[in-house]
Amino acid sequence: MAIGKRAAGSAISESPAEAFPVQAGGAVPVGTLLLIGAVTLLWGLNWPAMRAAVVELSPLTFRVVCVVVAGAGLLGIAALGREPMWPRPAAWRPILLLSLVNVTGWQMLSAFALQHIGGGHGAIIAYTMPIWATLLSALWLKERIDGRKILALGLGMAGMLALFGKDLGALGETPLGMLYMLGAAVCWALATVGIKTYRWGIGIVALSGWQLVIGGLPIVIAWLWLEPDPDFSRLTWRGVLAAGYAATVALIFCFTAYNKIVTLLPASVAAVSTLAIPVVGVLASALLLGEPVGFGEIAALALVLVALSLALLPARRAARARL
Repeated sequence: MAIGKRAAGSAISESPAEAFPVQAGGAVPVGTLLLIGAVTLLWGLNWPAMRAAVVELSPLTFRVVCVVVAGAGLLGIAALGREPMWPRPAAWRPILLLSLVNVTGWQMLSAFALQHIGGGHGAIIAYTMPIWATLLSALWLKERIDGRKILALGLGMAGMLALFGKDLGALGETPLGMLYMLGAAVCWALATVGIKTYRWGIGIVALSGWQLVIGGLPIVIAWLWLEPDPDFSRLTWRGVLAAGYAATVALIFCFTAYNKIVTLLPASVAAVSTLAIPVVGVLASALLLGEPVGFGEIAALALVLVALSLALLPARRAARARL
């Protein structure tokens, strides 16, 4: 991704060391941990919501509804809250690039991928994002990759295999879908690291809103071209509520909250914090849609919880030990 310090100039750039207040060995605030927990739960619940919505809406129509509602909603919230929302002229280019990666790239590539592979297959690749984010943060932000991070990543990936391992063998049969989803995962990782590169000069709600508005424009154009006559004939109140949840809770709140988490933690730690989301999604689907839960789901939950503990809690113990 071309978002770099040279792109925006020194007026909005900051050094990697200033990009996050929680350094290695520093205490992770309780408020940040609670925010991670809320994002994990609510984004996890978005899985069954999305499944319910795309039964009644095409994937592209569903994406358009989400980005339009969430983008307009976030900018409206920023304006009502009198949050700084107009970027400096030099910041528009990096915001454009961030939007194209974080919204257009992720949304379109993942949608194309799901036309070729199932959700379980896609999740295996999508949640390799922490690996790419950790590597990129080391190269770009000079974050230190220590043994705990490597172990946390390893356990988290083991959890994904336990959760979706039964789908692994089918990936080779759909290489195009696999490549699309890999591109989506790399886009998410690039955005996670890219957010930390600048002092954007606007509030996090406005930054999230501009990403959805700017990044959503190509999605709307593609929708108008590919689906000039969208089919709403199957839409029921269940689909409306599911799409509403995805647009408001999952995007207006969770997307903004994750962007905030990225500003508060090292990029690699913020990325690892997402690993519990698909576990919650599978368990929520089991409860709400009657899907089965077996040993793999329980093992995945245990592995991911250990991974999160390694990524987040040791820093708090280290801080207390210095007191």
